[in-house]
Amino acid sequence: MKPSDTAPLAATDNPSPTVGAIAPRFSMKLGVVTILTGIGAGLGGMLLALLLHKVQHMAYGYSLDFTIGTESFLVGVTHASAQRRLIVLVLCGLVAGFGWWAIYRFGRPLVSVKQTVDSDARPMPPGTTIAHALLQIVTVAMGSPLGREVAPREIGALFASWLSARTGLTSEQRRMIVACGAGAGLAAVYNVPLGGAVFTMEVLLVTFNWQAACLAMATSAIAAGVAWLGLGAEIQYAVPSFLPTASLVVWALVCGPLFGLAGHAFIQLANAARNHAARGWQLPVYAVVNFTILGALAMYFPQLLGNGKGAAQLAFDSQFAIGLAATLLVLKVLVTVGSLRAGASGGLLTPGLANGALMAIVLGGLWSVAWPGVPLGAFALVGAAAFLATSQRMPLTAVVLVAEFTQVNHNFLVPMILAVSGSVMTSRLWERHASAR
Repeated sequence: MKPSDTAPLAATDNPSPTVGAIAPRFSMKLGVVTILTGIGAGLGGMLLALLLHKVQHMAYGYSLDFTIGTESFLVGVTHASAQRRLIVLVLCGLVAGFGWWAIYRFGRPLVSVKQTVDSDARPMPPGTTIAHALLQIVTVAMGSPLGREVAPREIGALFASWLSARTGLTSEQRRMIVACGAGAGLAAVYNVPLGGAVFTMEVLLVTFNWQAACLAMATSAIAAGVAWLGLGAEIQYAVPSFLPTASLVVWALVCGPLFGLAGHAFIQLANAARNHAARGWQLPVYAVVNFTILGALAMYFPQLLGNGKGAAQLAFDSQFAIGLAATLLVLKVLVTVGSLRAGASGGLLTPGLANGALMAIVLGGLWSVAWPGVPLGAFALVGAAAFLATSQRMPLTAVVLVAEFTQVNHNFLVPMILAVSGSVMTSRLWERHASAR
């Protein structure tokens, strides 16, 4: 079995040219399935998020009396002893290594959300998909540097696929609902109803027709609302009230292309690591070695643990010096790529966001020497969106997600969009140049 047959497809995968033509006819049945898909994806995302928090608290010994506590994961791991971090990461390597080895050895071949949307002749195997999603959540909770967003997308899509098959929807309707279920899972776990809908249309369906928009927005809004029952209507990142300045706008124009090159290089490294991921007997060995190294690094840099949310929050709060941000950026890229190479699975959304924020701290700090007056956190917010847009090939989704993640001032979208535009265009030009050689 090839690694590409088992790894979840990223947002960078090439879309099927037929998907954008989906335009199912509305019916009462489709409306009922849409509502149920939103509810199911919301419950699935909520339960996965609750599991994540519970495992985090147990692993690092903080907020043990609460599932949703007041302490963040970064605070929890920082207060834990250095020895405990190492031990937890060694255990994480054992769980990841033997867990994914068992899935690939005894489970049915994994089918990604994108593959199912492109062709409903390739359904997602229920048992293997659920085990795959749960393993991602547990390992991220224990400190894996990969993202947690693939798991709720898989569960949402799996439920939508099962529901649409039981209700006899047409092939086009089923593919549409599966995509909406995946986007709704993302909306639920991050409380981003619009972001989930735009992700569905831009990345999975590759269309912005009004039928897709109605179904995607309905499922994502329902899922986010359902998830409030267990998670609350929380904001992912609390940021100061940043305002755009001339310095920041010019910086966004100048540095946007640099984020494009960096984001392109990052996803190339990640894809290469996935394509050569350890399998068979090598998987447990590589996983234990990889996560042990991560645990040793985390004894000195606890910010490396988890999907990168803690590092991004510190960057938005202007809590990083340039030297530390540069060090963490290099280490975070290495441990993320290393974990993929070792056979671990997970997303790259939050890791990409964190990488962009850390890179922006470095570039913004240097810029401030010549043109001071902009908080480092403002640079980080713009850079996070620009890096994410290129590394996941979703410019519109990146802008919407960062806006919903932070509820940033509306006027701040100006430098953010300029940086995203420069980043994506530079990345595409570089790809065209590379393919022409």
